Amino acid sequence: MLPAYSPESYTDFSQPTARRAFEDALALVRSRFGQRYPLVVGDQRIVLDDTFASVNPANPSEVLGYFANGTAEHADQALRAATDAFRTWQYASAQERARYLLRAAAEMRRRKHEFSAALVYEVGKSWAEADADTAEAIDFFEYYARQMLRLADSDHLLTAYPPEQLNLQYIPLGVGAIIPPWNFANAILSGMTSAALVTGNTVVLKPAEQSPLLGWMVAELFWEQHLPAGVLNFITGPGEVVGARMVESPLTRFVSFTGSRSVGVGIYEKAARVQPGQKWLKRAILEMGGKDAVLVDETADLELAAQGIVASAFGFQGQKCSAGSRAILVDSVYERVVERVVSLTQTLSVGSTAAGPEVYMGPVIDQEAYDKIRGYIEIGAQEGKLLTGGHVIETETNGYFIPPTVFGDVLETARIAQEEIFGPVLACMRARDFDDALRIANGTEYGLTGAVYSRSRERLEQARREFHVGNLYFNRKCTGALVGIHPFGGFNMSGTDSKAGGPDYLLLFTQAKSIAERL
Repeated sequence: MLPAYSPESYTDFSQPTARRAFEDALALVRSRFGQRYPLVVGDQRIVLDDTFASVNPANPSEVLGYFANGTAEHADQALRAATDAFRTWQYASAQERARYLLRAAAEMRRRKHEFSAALVYEVGKSWAEADADTAEAIDFFEYYARQMLRLADSDHLLTAYPPEQLNLQYIPLGVGAIIPPWNFANAILSGMTSAALVTGNTVVLKPAEQSPLLGWMVAELFWEQHLPAGVLNFITGPGEVVGARMVESPLTRFVSFTGSRSVGVGIYEKAARVQPGQKWLKRAILEMGGKDAVLVDETADLELAAQGIVASAFGFQGQKCSAGSRAILVDSVYERVVERVVSLTQTLSVGSTAAGPEVYMGPVIDQEAYDKIRGYIEIGAQEGKLLTGGHVIETETNGYFIPPTVFGDVLETARIAQEEIFGPVLACMRARDFDDALRIANGTEYGLTGAVYSRSRERLEQARREFHVGNLYFNRKCTGALVGIHPFGGFNMSGTDSKAGGPDYLLLFTQAKSIAERL
């Protein structure tokens, strides 16, 4: 019997033993820099001469590994291998499939710092952010294993009908295209992949081009548990080539994607087209962007609110779909809150996160992101008042560092108030009163997360009714959803509201089969 699920605890890096253990993990990951990694299709490892490099964004001259530049033909091979494996994997019992996840969780827990160290190097996470990312991956394994066992015993949900013996089965869909993002390169990838596997589907996993090493490490974790060949196939390469074929193929039964709005909308459109030979309507499970807001009224604890705004805006360099990139403040407290936000922001350290747990912000992910964010900072300088940050950080390593940047007096129609920047840029906005603040908060095409700081019960209840986001938080930051505690997913252009880490998430990877036998 499994113990009740509870979230994985975080590491206290103020303890010397924890710090030394993490430093050892960083050294271990560094010792593997420069290795070559193959595609894995069925029981074959395919080594290609054509590769691309995964680099350290804090020092792009450092190559973590070289990964195969897969083609559309390789995607087809992987989909065929997954199709073949599905013929038997779909009949593995829920208990057997759950055990793979539980064993993977146990092994990741033993190697927790190793996975987190890879996050530090490959995507520039701070020690604390990397540790939380790995803890969340473990949580997904543990939680989804238990949820699958719950789904496997669903007959009690039916109304008894004495003339017949009734059975309700949640059976797998088929072959899934798993396309995760780079920003939670362990947690989200692990959650998407394990949800598909534990429900009896086979998958083709294509990690983000910026974080293939973490994808490899998670896939290898499952292969080491002796997952049957072809159940989890690993393919790397350009999204517009490999990912596009995975989405369009008639062999694909569902697409699970987390990433930008533009890519997600394109996948939604492509997946809807019925290809020749396709005998199902593909299911699209999409988690996309956000333009999330933190609201503060005149009754709030203003110090707590300022701390929450800064943590929401600048954790992991603002590279979270849940990041609080808008601070909407009622006019009577605007000046006081903004002054404190700026003061707190100016204390944040920026640098290579491998240096130690004291570094709060690392680099943004790559040159493309750097250029995009710098472009938005230039736009922001025309749309609002630059209060702190915005300058260029030059380093000997040519890392992609951008300071935490705050703009004040930003209008609700401004581009930096409407468009997802995905970087350390905060727009502070005035509202006449709480009603006006809610109106402004709901005034984007997204609906992912939001936070309200208020001591007014009436206003908190109003926000419950009117703040149209999938994850709403009161008197706390708008980031940091916990598996099994805060089911995560948003409305409107934030995706299909799949509620990852929630009690109904696995249903998206299954289809219900009702069986009745006349007695």
